[in-house]
Amino acid sequence: MRRTGQLLTIAATLLATGCSHSGSSEQTPGLPEDIVAIFNKPLYDDSTWGLRVVDIDTGELVYDLRSDENFYIGSVRKMFTLGEALGTLGPDFRFHTPVYRRGDITSEGVLEGDLVLVASGDFTMGGRRNADETMAISDYDHNEADSLGNAELTKPDPLWGYDSLARQVAASGVRTVTGEVIIDDRLFRPFDFRGEFNVRPIFVNDDVVDVIIHPARPGELASVSHRPQSQAFAVDANLLTASAGEGESVALLPELPGCIGAPGCAGNVIGRIAVDYTPPLTGAFPLVQVFRIVEPANYARTVFIEALARAGVSVPNAPVVAANNTATLPAKNAYRAGTMLAELVSLPYSEYAKFVMKVSYNIGSDTSLMLWGLAGGVDGMDESLALEREYITQVIGIEGDEFEFFDGSGGGPATATNTAVLQMLKHNSEQAVFPEFFDALPVMGVDGSLAFVTDFAADPTLAGARGNVFAKPGTYATGDEDGILLRGQSFAGYIDTRSGRRLMYALRVDNVPLGDDVQRMIEVFQDQGRVSAVIWRDG
Repeated sequence: MRRTGQLLTIAATLLATGCSHSGSSEQTPGLPEDIVAIFNKPLYDDSTWGLRVVDIDTGELVYDLRSDENFYIGSVRKMFTLGEALGTLGPDFRFHTPVYRRGDITSEGVLEGDLVLVASGDFTMGGRRNADETMAISDYDHNEADSLGNAELTKPDPLWGYDSLARQVAASGVRTVTGEVIIDDRLFRPFDFRGEFNVRPIFVNDDVVDVIIHPARPGELASVSHRPQSQAFAVDANLLTASAGEGESVALLPELPGCIGAPGCAGNVIGRIAVDYTPPLTGAFPLVQVFRIVEPANYARTVFIEALARAGVSVPNAPVVAANNTATLPAKNAYRAGTMLAELVSLPYSEYAKFVMKVSYNIGSDTSLMLWGLAGGVDGMDESLALEREYITQVIGIEGDEFEFFDGSGGGPATATNTAVLQMLKHNSEQAVFPEFFDALPVMGVDGSLAFVTDFAADPTLAGARGNVFAKPGTYATGDEDGILLRGQSFAGYIDTRSGRRLMYALRVDNVPLGDDVQRMIEVFQDQGRVSAVIWRDG
């Protein structure tokens, strides 16, 4: 059974939406007929549409439909988080992840004590670093591989940051560490990520293990490899290559391997894959699925010990695989001056913003809210949300009943009015960091989660919208025995129109029953893309 991610979030409790049909032209005064026709499609007979479009320079209200009703916004929420984080941290902010020694180094290169890596909240740890100092981002990110059915892996070595730190330790003269290797993960208090695991400020490969699958000949076991390679977690495979036409049924078990930190921890890949199967999204092999690293500090500890070994530094008295133990560490921020042996300096935060926004990286957005909270003097998720609510209401001026957030990424029934979303878009546009915020948004028909929204063949007058719509999509879906209910699907951002003006907009639809047909969700995406294109053409 595949784990369900952002696209098909399975909620324990279905929430009432109070939806009504919005298809008739009487309910959509002033909207272009092309938009009304989309709203009137049978697919949306039981759905509610909302739309607000404003000229960012003049303040002219172009289109307005249910702008004061709360809708589910999903990952549109990230535009709040990333705007705040960019404004507070700054686009040039860089994570500094140090490694300290606790003990003296002898003339023979023996560190008589522990080696401590102090986590900084860097949620890539160099694992997406291109040679040109940019962040490697694919349109189909591995963080959503299980929910989307596939992914496109980035090329950089996911362990690059750990190897860099290990090489620096070796260059400092250390050859042997007599004590332990410890990950100091106390930067902020751990927080629950959607019932899967507790996020901590240390990361390896975005806290997933990639499983890479190719079929063999019918009747033979498929080729299954994984990355990163580490003793912390092995992958055992019994995946059969089936005959043509038999489809695929791939399961990764356990879904959330809690054994990380214990010797022999492994996951299993079972099922079948037909020799003629076409992987979704990419249309070609490999097929990529992922295991979640549910004990990131344990995993990072092992990965760092292995990196040290590759650099020629031995740790003979510490087991390679074990639970990370912070009990002997000094108080936070109490490491002695002159004991730092290595430091990983990240790419600028503007690159992280692109990563989070382009592919809708949920954990990165949640972590960004925590970093924003730390800058304000709090270190917990609940406290960060409370501080943010105060900021949004008192500084930006959005009414408190116009939004409800539960994390930093739009998980669960996060809601906001279109009016509130546009207030945030306007606020962001007035900040010094707006160029970096704008560059981080997915571009329709070009990149990120809007790369595939290009279905304008039926109306060539809309084709020019490609590359001129800069928006964040957001999805909130639940499921039960009746299938998938798309509780909310949103687009929000900016449109550079054919007439030469810049509009900001929020487009929402709630309560779309999809049954068991995931293709209908893609249809909703494309419909919202066409609405966006009509706004580009006519706005």
